[in-house]
Amino acid sequence: MKILVLICAVLVLSACGSVSSFSFPGVYRIDIPQGNIITQEMVDQLRPGLTKRQVNFIMGTPLIRDTFDQDRWDYVYSYQPGGGERAQERLTVYFENGELTRFTGDFQQTPENNQFPSQASGTPPATNTPPAQ
Repeated sequence: MKILVLICAVLVLSACGSVSSFSFPGVYRIDIPQGNIITQEMVDQLRPGLTKRQVNFIMGTPLIRDTFDQDRWDYVYSYQPGGGERAQERLTVYFENGELTRFTGDFQQTPENNQFPSQASGTPPATNTPPAQ
């Protein structure tokens, strides 16, 4: 009898290790947004020659400012719906002499607002799928 109780206790305790993968029905899981929200309207406002202060006004404070390269700012936004897969968007802006020269990442300016001629040459636009809400 003691062996049977011991085996049952071991099985119950070993099942507790996999509770994180088990989903309880009816339990609400929150959405987790992190970082800077980046919209296409923000990207379309970027122009060559904007100062760091102007870019900060349009895009907000960058999530990552490279300590060793003050002329690079990274904007990162990740969104994980409750219990779903995490999606991430990234935009990196580059400055020379305090003025915006280019940007890279998951966004491109729309063709009618494109102010960066080097980005319009032959590179297909990145698909921008906003996170589901």
